[in-house]
Amino acid sequence: MHHIRTKVAGRAARAAWLLRTALALGGAALVCGCNTDRPITGAPDVAYDYRLRHPISITEKDQTLRVFIGVNRGTLTPAQRAEVLAFAQSWRDEATGGVIIDVPVGTANEASSAAATHEIASIIAASGVPPASIAVRSYRVTLRTLAPVRISYPRMTAQAGPCGLWPEDIGPSMNSDYNENQPQWNYGCATQRNLAAMVADPADLVQPRAETPVYTMRRTTVVEKYRAGQATGTTYQNSTISSGRISNVGQ
Repeated sequence: MHHIRTKVAGRAARAAWLLRTALALGGAALVCGCNTDRPITGAPDVAYDYRLRHPISITEKDQTLRVFIGVNRGTLTPAQRAEVLAFAQSWRDEATGGVIIDVPVGTANEASSAAATHEIASIIAASGVPPASIAVRSYRVTLRTLAPVRISYPRMTAQAGPCGLWPEDIGPSMNSDYNENQPQWNYGCATQRNLAAMVADPADLVQPRAETPVYTMRRTTVVEKYRAGQATGTTYQNSTISSGRISNVGQ
């Protein structure tokens, strides 16, 4: 009887050992299953800096002016002449190519637009644009509508985006960005896009501008006053200061 109890106890111990081994192997398998294929480099898959997620790029884009010509007119109005003149003057400051004039064809104002194109080209040429840099071409419109004469030239422009993209759920999830409290993908896109739209010269985003020449006359005046031991600040006459007063009542 004692021998039988010993064999039963041995089988129970062996079963317990097998159970513990199985549990240990199962736990190891679970730990291995939680591992990901992401390389542990310390850097995220997506840049956390919004300037890297939504960079501002500098490209060329057409600057366009649309001039509507009446069916029975054939010439520009005074306001349209001023608009064409200002457009041609801006070409000298920011254009990276020639001026293209697109004339509508197949519209009710086809003849009048073609007649006004000669006046438009003459204004642009008189503003300093070389005649060789002015090209006239036509574009067809299927509907009998009042199509404009389009004047365009390429210029450097800064742009960012598009914004409003949400590739991942921003709510509670098992994503690493949520667990690490990182900013969402669209965060900072509107700021970058507004900055690109407001900058006067896109090159300012890349490098600073060169210094302009100093005001020689004012610098000479300040140096001469300094040599004579006088105050270098600007002085105002009493009559100039008091001329802005409304009344002397109460003095």
